[in-house]
Amino acid sequence: MQTSTTINATCPACGLLCDDVTVRWQSAEAPPEVTVKSGKPCGKTVAFFSRPFNSTSPMIAGKPVSLDQAVAHAAQLLQQAQSPLVAGLSTDLAGFRAAYPFVQKIKAQMMHMNVHSSLRNTKVLQSSGWQTTTLTEVKNRADMIVCIGTDVVSHNPRFFERAVWVDDAMFTDPDARKIVYLGGDDLDTAAGVNPAGVQPTVIPCATQDLPEVTAALRALLQGKTLKVDAIAGVAVSALTQLVEQLKQAKYAVLIWVAKDLDYPHAELTIQNITESVVVLNQQSRAMGLALGGSDGDTTVNYAHTWLDGLTLGEHALDAHDLLVWVNSFSPDRPAPAVKAPVIAFGHPDTKFTTPPDVFIPVATPGLDCAGTLFRVDSSVVLPLKKVRESALPTLAEVLLQLEGKLA
Repeated sequence: MQTSTTINATCPACGLLCDDVTVRWQSAEAPPEVTVKSGKPCGKTVAFFSRPFNSTSPMIAGKPVSLDQAVAHAAQLLQQAQSPLVAGLSTDLAGFRAAYPFVQKIKAQMMHMNVHSSLRNTKVLQSSGWQTTTLTEVKNRADMIVCIGTDVVSHNPRFFERAVWVDDAMFTDPDARKIVYLGGDDLDTAAGVNPAGVQPTVIPCATQDLPEVTAALRALLQGKTLKVDAIAGVAVSALTQLVEQLKQAKYAVLIWVAKDLDYPHAELTIQNITESVVVLNQQSRAMGLALGGSDGDTTVNYAHTWLDGLTLGEHALDAHDLLVWVNSFSPDRPAPAVKAPVIAFGHPDTKFTTPPDVFIPVATPGLDCAGTLFRVDSSVVLPLKKVRESALPTLAEVLLQLEGKLA
């Protein structure tokens, strides 16, 4: 690497894909200096771009081998398998476009590592549809934002900086925006404080009680009368006040993060939120916004839908005789423990409790190689730049080589 290299980059560490990041390398031995256009970079961004250089070689049962040897052994395992599963799928668009025909060739099932939370949104979208907005529309129009069951910043740290407390907005006064937190556990609401120091409204409610509370909110929006003083500890008067504020807003946005709604049938809570938006739009203007997005899940779900016509589903790991684990982004999420043989393609820093039968380290998009991802609001596709020199092959290159060895 050159003595000093400066690159303007897009950060894939969360679904916001912040594209105002500058990465400056002084040497290959030292972590880079990471800055953003305004303020400070979030911890996720710094951690992503500061991952150490690692030239881990491919391995068979934990022992270093050449790439050709690892690919040959992986091909042998695939030829013996009757019901393989390709899971994880933490990759970018090019990686998934390479994985899709590979999966068809080996007649495997597919499942993303975030399938449990992604399906909560998908079930609602399939059953009743929804009216959602984009980050740009939030920035330019929203005068009231209600975060339901989440503080957002735990998943998307710069959301308020990038889309709410901005220097200018086309159709509203950013500093006058009203922020409300409805429910959620261990909320960090500091980001909801406006530049003048005005605190957000917080309506406390345990996450597990959100099904009842969001159903009550939907009923009140529909003009129904609740013959109780409180729902799951939340005063009906507080919900009634929230309803009136939503009706008076010029452009209200109701936000949720599916990962934070981790309880049985959470899709019904999301449906309460999206149907509340429908009711509001009969008299005023409101939109929903599903945030979160990580490990390439938004990109993989959209790409699979247009290539296959169906969304990615959920599969039982134990029902398959071979697991192919794909994880280009997250070294802290190794392949799950299964009885079947495991072939893993992943970040070179991945730490396995039990070494997989085959491990082939691959390049991380946005760090070791270029790539492309969908932003969490699905309205923008952003390019990822290669910001450092790396000899690691891309996932697409490895899968193409492996496919060539299969009969």
